[in-house]
Amino acid sequence: MRFLGNIIWHFPFFGFVSAFFTFLLGSLLVLTVVGAPIGLGLIQLSKFLLSPFSSSMVDNKELNTEPNKAWETFGLIVRIIYFPFGLLLTVITLFQIVGLFVSIVGIPVALVLAKSLSTYLNPVNKKCVPHSVAKELENRKAKAQVDAMLG
Repeated sequence: MRFLGNIIWHFPFFGFVSAFFTFLLGSLLVLTVVGAPIGLGLIQLSKFLLSPFSSSMVDNKELNTEPNKAWETFGLIVRIIYFPFGLLLTVITLFQIVGLFVSIVGIPVALVLAKSLSTYLNPVNKKCVPHSVAKELENRKAKAQVDAMLG
């Protein structure tokens, strides 16, 4: 079913075009060096857009990766500067989602865009992972919450 969703995303709705332009924008931002944290996040988003029904976007903190403190601070500064643009992209994407849901045929695309909303708002420190990895992270988080509740 995921394979079919990916095919529907790419061919009638040109998902590969979205992935290409997101990759291109991310690459340009990486070249500026100042926009590197945003650019790297957008490149990860473009990977997600290539197979949105088979992968998920997760925060690096969920993957238990140890970030470099200087990179983390720089990423925070860039995130603050990027926030108005990210908010604009998010609002535009929200309007697209509503329009696609109304069209009924566009519901698969609307679902993909809804999954990627948080990454449009804040692409810094996001990683594209296979769906099974994201599911395992969710299971571990749920188990930790249950263990915390039980004492």
